[in-house]
Amino acid sequence: MRHSPPRSTLSRGAAVALALCAAILVAGAGALAQDVIPRLTGPADPMANTPAAPIAGTVTFDTRPMRAYPEQPPVIPHSIEGYQVSLATNRCLECHRREYTHLVGAPMISFTHFMDRDGQMLADVAPRRYNCTACHVEQTGAPPLVENIYRDMLLLRRGNGG
Repeated sequence: MRHSPPRSTLSRGAAVALALCAAILVAGAGALAQDVIPRLTGPADPMANTPAAPIAGTVTFDTRPMRAYPEQPPVIPHSIEGYQVSLATNRCLECHRREYTHLVGAPMISFTHFMDRDGQMLADVAPRRYNCTACHVEQTGAPPLVENIYRDMLLLRRGNGG
């Protein structure tokens, strides 16, 4: 017994009308997005030949900043310009590896960085945690692109969240 392919419940004319409406909506949404959604960076005319904004300077903290949420990777409170992180070397480990922290006063990297993906403890930093700047970022004095409306859960629970 032969099975015929499923038939569309829309007529050809209704399908064309639906496709036309979808195209108009997409085009209208694109025009609306240009008018309503502000640009985050760059000149208003993306094809304009304008000079680049100066690079914001690094912010150096005297104290460790509070994390914005649980499990947030700590920020890097110092400049890392010129630090090399490659397969052969990782400049971060010169201060943050367990055996060197007492010499320089740097915080030791978390024990979680010594676990492989199966939870087994390793003698050295796990390969998937070796590239520090994949999670940890250097702080700069650049203005935020969007307003931060984050409120800490503890403040919200106490009624102080604003």
